[in-house]
Amino acid sequence: MCFSAEASFTGGIIIFSIGIATVKSVHKPSQLVFAIIPMFFGIQQITEGFLWLSLQNQEFPNIQKLTSTIFLIMAEVLWPMIIPLSVLLIEENKSKKRILRVFLVMGILLSSYYAYCLLNFTVNPQIVNYHIQYNNDFPIAFRNLAFAVYLIATITPLFVSSIKRMNYLGVLMFFSCLISALFFMQYLTSVWCFFAAFISVVIFWILKDSKKTFNFEMLNLLKKQ
Repeated sequence: MCFSAEASFTGGIIIFSIGIATVKSVHKPSQLVFAIIPMFFGIQQITEGFLWLSLQNQEFPNIQKLTSTIFLIMAEVLWPMIIPLSVLLIEENKSKKRILRVFLVMGILLSSYYAYCLLNFTVNPQIVNYHIQYNNDFPIAFRNLAFAVYLIATITPLFVSSIKRMNYLGVLMFFSCLISALFFMQYLTSVWCFFAAFISVVIFWILKDSKKTFNFEMLNLLKKQ
């Protein structure tokens, strides 16, 4: 995340707290994976906070390696699967579900690729201009393709979904990525995760609205009986 360890810890705690409220808004088991995304981001930001501290204190190399690995597993291995899976689980339109399964497969394949890279190549995080830059020696030939698949797997499902206001989340995610790529390309992994973390509060709004609609429909159903 940008700025400092303190900013990462503060942002992480705020986002995790919103995540708790989001989980409480769940009224269907199928919504649970979608609801835990803010908590996921909160943990990720807190992890990067510890990475900041370890980078500022080089006598803790093991903590640096552990926290950078956890952060990248969450950002590059779990995230490409969680978004399409969470949207697929709450989608009720059968034709939309078939399309979303394609994006889930893409996400799983990409996650497998990044898992392979994390196991077989090195990553050296460093603080540069108040950002954390994750330098790696992943295969250059696949770098642009992997990034393109990453965007497709994590953003497109939000536009495919028929869930009310899900497209708002997609628009915000797209523009946050665009801003990160244009102005913070060297620190894209860290900065985009920061933007996405705060944007994920929209998930609370989506589920809160869904719960109101669900309660209203149930009330009408009871009245008819």
